[in-house]
Amino acid sequence: GTQGVLLRPITMGLLLQSLFLLLLLLLGSCLQPAAAFPKGCYPSEEEGLKTFRCSNAQLTEVPRDIPNDTNKLYLDFNQIPFLPRDAFRDLPLLLELDLSHNAIARIETGAFQGLAEHLHSLDLSSNRLVSVSKDAFSNLKAKVNLSNNPWLCDCRLQELIRAVELAAESSGGIVCDSSTQEEHVGKAFLQVIADTDLCNVYKKTTDIAMLVTMFGWFAMVISYLVYYVRQNQEDARRHLEYLKSLPSKQRRSEESSTISTVV
Repeated sequence: GTQGVLLRPITMGLLLQSLFLLLLLLLGSCLQPAAAFPKGCYPSEEEGLKTFRCSNAQLTEVPRDIPNDTNKLYLDFNQIPFLPRDAFRDLPLLLELDLSHNAIARIETGAFQGLAEHLHSLDLSSNRLVSVSKDAFSNLKAKVNLSNNPWLCDCRLQELIRAVELAAESSGGIVCDSSTQEEHVGKAFLQVIADTDLCNVYKKTTDIAMLVTMFGWFAMVISYLVYYVRQNQEDARRHLEYLKSLPSKQRRSEESSTISTVV
């Protein structure tokens, strides 16, 4: 009886300790996902779609700890400078991606790899894009907003615009900040390519450069031939004058010598 009385407090203590540890583990598992999110980011549900917002979170790169079942991702109003290859590869269910109002100046080929299946909206407006290869958007079916960027209007941009589907009412915001032709600066790009095929202009410029180079070589060859003929004529004239100045007998022997040398 005495032993049972002594064991009872010890058993109660062990039980309470176990319950306390279990409670800590449960609290830890509940808090862990929230702690894993980047600072300034939070998940929510909007119109039945799983949304992850990182707007104005002072991000300098695309965060890695984004839930892979995210449907809508907002990374707008940050300082992201470029998009590396496979930046969104773990987000196969993504429908909308907002990257507007960042500092994006470079997009690597394959940056949107894995998004072709579901993505239907991609916002890259108000960034620092000057020139981007069309390959960066290969296989994407999303409607893309490329407005309010300092675009260089050239053949490369023309190829890009023809490779993507532009978001409604965003095309007017694609304006030439610089151009291979000065008269296009400040104009809407779609207006420019409606009147001018920039890729064809580039080809014509290349063809003209080749023609100018060929003409230069041809002129050099002609100049050399003219010089060579004139030089030979001068030598022949001098030789004739020399022959005329000789006495008749010596002249005949010189002429015969010249003929025999020629033969």
